[in-house]
Amino acid sequence: MEQVKNNLLFDFTVDKATNTVFITREFAAELSLVWDAFTKPEILDQWGAPEPWTTQTISMDFKVGGRRFYKMISPEGQEYFSVQDFTSISPKTNFKYISGSSDKNENINLEFYGAENNLDFSEANGITTFRMTIKYKDLATLDMMANNRFKEGFTMTLNILEKILATLSQK
Repeated sequence: MEQVKNNLLFDFTVDKATNTVFITREFAAELSLVWDAFTKPEILDQWGAPEPWTTQTISMDFKVGGRRFYKMISPEGQEYFSVQDFTSISPKTNFKYISGSSDKNENINLEFYGAENNLDFSEANGITTFRMTIKYKDLATLDMMANNRFKEGFTMTLNILEKILATLSQK
């Protein structure tokens, strides 16, 4: 397990036996602020892609049965579309969704759809712990994500989030 600045925990573990990625990250911010950063498009779009990429939420209905439809935009202007279909929400503590890629008309690419995402949030002594489990449908999809430098990209986005949370915490 890595310690990031301020001795905050960061762990990223890949379990190929279960096609699962486990991520744990602590933030020096209140739970409600971290929750908002993951559930409000206006904050999510500020950190949801590794630089120099950007992300833009096209639509988001944060409720069970709802969906976030968004795109990541490369520095050259290429657009990659994705969906998150929300399956469970326990306010301020957990939400789950099925994710995958789509086209610009929100038509799901079934080959790259079906990752089960489970996000947990807890707070103690002013530190919010974020835990995420991503279970892919098969090893090939997990390997494809690993080959696309998912760990590096996700680490970068969480570091961007840390800076945003520090700014928002001061308001």
